[in-house]
Amino acid sequence: MTTQKKFDIAIIGGGMVGASLALLLAQQKPDWKIALLEAQPFIDIDQTQFEKSFDARSTAIAHGSVEILRELGVWGKLSQHATAISQVHVSDAGHLMGGLINSDTYDLDAVGYVIPNAWIGRVLLESLQQQNAIHYFAPVRVEKLTPQKEGAQLTVKCGDEIFNLDCKLAVVADGGDSPLRKALGIDSHVKHYDQTALIANVAYSEPHKGIAYERFTAQGPLALLPLGESSSATESALVLTLPTNEANDIFALNDADFLQHLQQRFGTRLGKFLLVSQRHIYELKLITASEQIRSRIVLIGNAAHFLHPVAGQGFNLSLRDCVCLVSSLIHGDTAGKILGELSVLQDYLQRQQLDQGLTIEFSDKLVRLFSSSSLPLIALRHLGFVGLDVLPAVKTQFAQQTMGTAGAKFL
Repeated sequence: MTTQKKFDIAIIGGGMVGASLALLLAQQKPDWKIALLEAQPFIDIDQTQFEKSFDARSTAIAHGSVEILRELGVWGKLSQHATAISQVHVSDAGHLMGGLINSDTYDLDAVGYVIPNAWIGRVLLESLQQQNAIHYFAPVRVEKLTPQKEGAQLTVKCGDEIFNLDCKLAVVADGGDSPLRKALGIDSHVKHYDQTALIANVAYSEPHKGIAYERFTAQGPLALLPLGESSSATESALVLTLPTNEANDIFALNDADFLQHLQQRFGTRLGKFLLVSQRHIYELKLITASEQIRSRIVLIGNAAHFLHPVAGQGFNLSLRDCVCLVSSLIHGDTAGKILGELSVLQDYLQRQQLDQGLTIEFSDKLVRLFSSSSLPLIALRHLGFVGLDVLPAVKTQFAQQTMGTAGAKFL
């Protein structure tokens, strides 16, 4: 059966970025009709209770993103399962000096927060269901995206049904591997780091005191983000970066041997590592789309730029992209321009290119600088830590990027 549906904006991908964009649009322009299409089924929040799990994946929410989520009206509920990061401790193995980013220095309640992905998704979905302007379709698969003179047409499969969905603007937010980006013939630039990220949660013997750790070793960076909704909790989300040729061996270790390996890499600042959750590994690479905009089409989220997780910048950058995109769309509408016309999207990209450029460069250089055994680079990174300690301007720039407040803001 084929049916026809018409919308102002269609967002392909209902993950955290796509859902956030839909909410921003509905809040700022409630007369626009928005379609949100997601490949996975949405949970029934009326029937399913949220339960914290030691195995749950989490996301670091930067201070700048908290302000956006507060404006959206969802931060109050998100904060119920948020763990505040009061400090970020940056250190280099074998080097005594280290950098400390302290929320008190910047008169903030926290540098950022760590929240389980499942809770973020639940809160966003609950808010989506309260918006009359948003119509969501799940589980569905967008088989084809066809640009047209006055918009775009999506061919959508839902079970045995196929329907066409017409929109004035199509937003592609279907992930780093983005099938639609490829189908549109948009190339992507891929930089392989020859590294693999091992993701897990860990428990240890001493309270984390709200401190997030970024530690750089000869084998690659290691990040620990506090969990447990309290500074006295003893759990963290782990991102362990490994050389690709060693990753499978480390991944295959039993829990006891893995915790011993982690102890050797990190040290004893958190006491003894006691427990590790189910582990996952991912190849690390930087992916940037060669085009983010075409007439009536825009790429956002990982479809536009997929970053190394070491600096925790991916979702936070995408959220700022969403704010800027909505701002440009509204400015264009006020000026009498057609929704999604190329000049409007060019305005968005021009306004956001500084933030994107700074964040991508920050993430990329951090990885390369702290993953090298080259003596000159070792000297540079040690000088960098001296800078964090004794040069306030350097430390402030590093902190602003970490907290998601660098670059342009359009709240």
